[in-house]
Amino acid sequence: MYTSCIYCQRNLGENEAIEHFPVGRRLAFDGARGRLWVICERCRRWNLSPLEERWEAIEECERRFRDTPTSFSTDNIGLAQVPEGLQLVRVGRPERREFAAWRYSKQFLKRRVRNLAIAGIRIGGMAAMAVAGVYVFGLLAEQEDRIVARVRSNDGRRLYVPRKDAKRIELVRRPELDAGWELKLPHRERERNWGVLGAWGKGKRRYVSLDGPVAIRAAGLILPKVNSLGGSGSQVREAVELLDEARDSERLFHRLAADPNDRIYNASNLFGARASRVSRMQATARLALEMAAHEETERRALEGELAELEAAWREAEEIAAIADRLLIPERIEDWIGRQKARLVSSEGKDLGA
Repeated sequence: MYTSCIYCQRNLGENEAIEHFPVGRRLAFDGARGRLWVICERCRRWNLSPLEERWEAIEECERRFRDTPTSFSTDNIGLAQVPEGLQLVRVGRPERREFAAWRYSKQFLKRRVRNLAIAGIRIGGMAAMAVAGVYVFGLLAEQEDRIVARVRSNDGRRLYVPRKDAKRIELVRRPELDAGWELKLPHRERERNWGVLGAWGKGKRRYVSLDGPVAIRAAGLILPKVNSLGGSGSQVREAVELLDEARDSERLFHRLAADPNDRIYNASNLFGARASRVSRMQATARLALEMAAHEETERRALEGELAELEAAWREAEEIAAIADRLLIPERIEDWIGRQKARLVSSEGKDLGA
């Protein structure tokens, strides 16, 4: 049973209302299509359940939903607050545009409000420290050097993407590839963060080209950091329309990479930034790409590729488990390694005796 969000690695919480699925405090389910999601309370993203027991859990969610008064309901979406503190979202058969707009609007709006509030607090705090004579540039650099995404390359290597590198990803046209496009990803080889020296501790910036499902998976993890300000209701609706026009995720990525002069790109290109850089796209295009990446991951899982989703969730669990060790000095980790080696060696001698 997985307990961490695939996207932000935060704990999903628990519930005592659904016996067959005690994970999460906000569940969404679609009985007709056999889908069950855990909605992360922090990043508001929908984590599709890869569990084989999801049918029993969906039936239990349906029973609890019917027995609980709904606080919101349309022909296709229902919301109910279960007495045990669990919130249930029942999905009927909405059109794609209606469902996508409903699903993503709150997520992007909450992201915008939260990040604007955090930015205001940081600016105020730094201004106060500057007045008091405290050096604040190191704090700014440390924020930019924080790892915000951990992705896999086509050959399976784990890559670490700091915040400042996330803004440099590019969607590049590659006619020789089957998909016709690739994701050019800046990254670091290590995750260590030694305060203001974090950039050095992680190694030099390197670039790798990703394509196919690996590229879409990486885009789904990185784009929320590029789209840190979320989007307004009108931007979400326009992004849904853009995704609907493309008909599927692969076509949308191909379209945005195919023509840098298309209307979805900003006319301005400050400081010589490449037109293929995702951060230079209009907000509508960036939001559409994020939606497409998320939905493509689910589509592959629902087509039977649950191993990919399970691997992603296992990785989220692993990252969540080791998060507290990221600031341990290297000499301490070396000492732990030596003690483990000695223990293994002594056990081998005892068995030999």
